[in-house]
Amino acid sequence: MPASRITMKAAALVSAAVLMCTSLAACAPKNASSTQSSSKAGTVTVGLPGSLSTLDTAHETGIINYYVAQVTSEGLLAVDKDGKLVPAIATAYHTDDAKTWVFQIRQDAKFQDGNPVTIEDVLFSINVAKAPEKSPSSAVYWTAGIEAAQTGEWEITITLPSPAVNFGWTVTANGGLWITEKSFYEAAQSYGSSKDLIMGTGPYKATSFQPDSKAVFEKSGTWWGGDTPAQTIEFDFFSDENSRLLAQQSGQIDISTQLPTDQLSQFESINGVKVLTESDRSFVGLTFDEGVAPFDDIHVRKAIAHAVDRKAIVDSILKGRGEVATGIEPNDQLGSEIGVDKARGLQANLPVDSFNMEQARAELAQSKVPNGFDTELTYPASIPEMGSAALAIAENLKQIGINVTVTSKPIEEWVSKVGTGEYGLYYMSYTSTTGDPAEIAGWLLGPSNPARYVNEEVQGLIASSNQETDPQKRAEQIVDAERIAQQNTIYSPIWWGKTSTAFSKTVTPNNYTSYFFMTPWAASLNVTK
Repeated sequence: MPASRITMKAAALVSAAVLMCTSLAACAPKNASSTQSSSKAGTVTVGLPGSLSTLDTAHETGIINYYVAQVTSEGLLAVDKDGKLVPAIATAYHTDDAKTWVFQIRQDAKFQDGNPVTIEDVLFSINVAKAPEKSPSSAVYWTAGIEAAQTGEWEITITLPSPAVNFGWTVTANGGLWITEKSFYEAAQSYGSSKDLIMGTGPYKATSFQPDSKAVFEKSGTWWGGDTPAQTIEFDFFSDENSRLLAQQSGQIDISTQLPTDQLSQFESINGVKVLTESDRSFVGLTFDEGVAPFDDIHVRKAIAHAVDRKAIVDSILKGRGEVATGIEPNDQLGSEIGVDKARGLQANLPVDSFNMEQARAELAQSKVPNGFDTELTYPASIPEMGSAALAIAENLKQIGINVTVTSKPIEEWVSKVGTGEYGLYYMSYTSTTGDPAEIAGWLLGPSNPARYVNEEVQGLIASSNQETDPQKRAEQIVDAERIAQQNTIYSPIWWGKTSTAFSKTVTPNNYTSYFFMTPWAASLNVTK
């Protein structure tokens, strides 16, 4: 799996100490309810906690990129509100052996310029998705050796080098396929840029894009799925959470995603605004790169892991809006096929370097840097809870001689450094976008993992889980892989998250679940303006 759900997501959460005002309420208009006048008629404006540098998700795969992609792009399959695979540009599909996948292509699909979707366009899009130079952030979804060919008038067959029961997720816009028009893509100088924009098959067509400012999409009128309630979907990018809160209070935006914990009460107090909270099936933890000294020393990794007070972070920083993680797969993600209770049981006894400062000191004393060292921990500015947690971790590490500089980065910059080997200590924030039980483990423990961790047994278990048709056995293989990695302290799990979204009184979501923004969500809104 790629860095696609890095909140990412997780895909998709600055400490109160860095807030511009002592009290956010003091910064707000004196009468927030009286200033709430809905944004312009027919337009749903979404305030995102971060920005995009491109509209091409294959080049930048943060969780908010996926939120935006769902209004304009589609794959062969899609994901519904319950996390199940459903038709999109393919009306039906089947596989008998998890190796040969046959898709019936929709004959009534059109691109947003009105041109029909052809088999040639579909095969071209698959070739783009497979090519690392054209899809640098998502080509890792496509195992080397995958072949796609037309096998009927409206049929294509994708053949894998080995069985993969979870391949259906790869051909979704939640995974690694965004079907585009061959002629448009080839004519673009920089596909996804403000100059060229993009061309998809979804309900809304990109009409303007200003990186770090906004992206605007107009109803295409060409979507096979029918009419949609809003004429325009506008995404406004906010680098400052106070500005976004004020924009919601004044009615300039209708939806605010991924609300910071410290601002929940302010959003909830806005007249007519409803705040909905769901598990986002996200994982947040530390990543250690064994290829970067001194993190090649297991005692260094364990010293840091023992200095992380997970419970205090969840209780004080997240204010309970999350769960202390015992592994890298959230239980509701691992349990998507076997049930949450069984998943919780499997992960209950995973080895975790529990919070113990004395043990942290003892581990460092056994390392090759017993007197400590200096390092840096960066976090995406759009997830302030990670910044607050980083400061708490840094304070604990300072007590044992490890000096950590905590640095905030724009999310697109932060995502670009994941798995590059530039840092030995790195955050991992991954928000699941599919219903695949192995989504997070498949990337974090697979051959292209961001820790650059090489372990044949672990990677063999992940490969086996991709072929295993029995859901219980598959979950057990995933957990066995987690166990080995956690014994080696490659990842230090901190929390499994929840996310909160604010909706104005004129915009109401239908069927709001943890998968909502991973569906063609703009078609599932009630809009009364």
